[in-house]
Amino acid sequence: MNRNKLIAISIVLVAAISLLVSDSLLQSAAMVSAGIELPQGAFVLLQDFSDLPADARYVPRPPTPPRRRPVVPPGELDLMATPADILLMMEEAEHEFADQVPAGNIVPRHFTNRNATDVFGDLAVYNLTATQRERDFSQDLAQPLTLQLDPDLPSILIYHTHTTEGFEIIDRPWYAANWDSRTTNYNRNIVRVGEEIVDMLRRAGFNVIHDTRVFDIPFAGAYDRSRLAVQYWLSRYPSIQLTIDVHRDAIHRANGDRIKPVAEIMEHQVAQVMLLAGTQEENVGEFPNWETNLALASQLHVFAQQRYPGLMKPLWFTARRFNMDLAPYALFFEIGTDANTLQESVLAGRVFGEALSAFLLEYAK
Repeated sequence: MNRNKLIAISIVLVAAISLLVSDSLLQSAAMVSAGIELPQGAFVLLQDFSDLPADARYVPRPPTPPRRRPVVPPGELDLMATPADILLMMEEAEHEFADQVPAGNIVPRHFTNRNATDVFGDLAVYNLTATQRERDFSQDLAQPLTLQLDPDLPSILIYHTHTTEGFEIIDRPWYAANWDSRTTNYNRNIVRVGEEIVDMLRRAGFNVIHDTRVFDIPFAGAYDRSRLAVQYWLSRYPSIQLTIDVHRDAIHRANGDRIKPVAEIMEHQVAQVMLLAGTQEENVGEFPNWETNLALASQLHVFAQQRYPGLMKPLWFTARRFNMDLAPYALFFEIGTDANTLQESVLAGRVFGEALSAFLLEYAK
């Protein structure tokens, strides 16, 4: 082969490679452009996943589509049966975490009316507001709710602003030095607890959307990203009347102790649940529906506490919005802390989900 032919072949190869690279770049650009144009994709593509935990094995997971389950009579449900996947996880953890070293104490605690600033019958409130310090919460218990939940259309949205909030796996009186409670493993974080709540609502006949996308990587801006998600779902399904942001808490003492709130329900230890309601004051503006949200949270707190005595921590009333201004009605609650086990939190999610379902049946069309 002469020199001129070699040069010609080289030019053709370079041109072909350039076309392939250009095509690849164009496809990437098109994907990013599509993500920016489509609300349901924008905040997913623009998240920064560079600092994921080592055990994350993150695979983007789309929201589960709306679906229905047949109504199952409560008598046929064993609310206190630990799911098989959790039992297997606990068994595996005994070996997986065998070499962990204690770093501090885990202290069980049961929160009661004594931890509240205001008590109105079965409603216990921890009031952190400035302008509503003298509020008579009995008016919120008496306020009629105008919820109308259509079982034939998506009417409830559940999501998790702090999606990576995780739990202990083994029930023990200490936490490990190398333990990171935040994880993108859906089987170990708050999404798994949310699945129990969704399951109970669907069993009762409600049409629920469960958005399981990660919003808190990076942690800063999580509420901005989840806000985009809520706005998207509300625009797509105007039938949504109730949005629910499900979290877990973290209570750490100065001496290093971590507190896990627990209650005994049907002879089983479960995590306690805390509802949170906001108000409009100081730097919190444009929150026109805060009183209807407070009424909903107050009435649900009483209903769940009467149904399962001891399950509820005092309701937190604070000057925050937490995206609860977007829908006609919104709930925000925390199940357990980072010191509770996944088993305790999953059982709490199931029990609270049953109470929530029974409460909302009054407002089903």
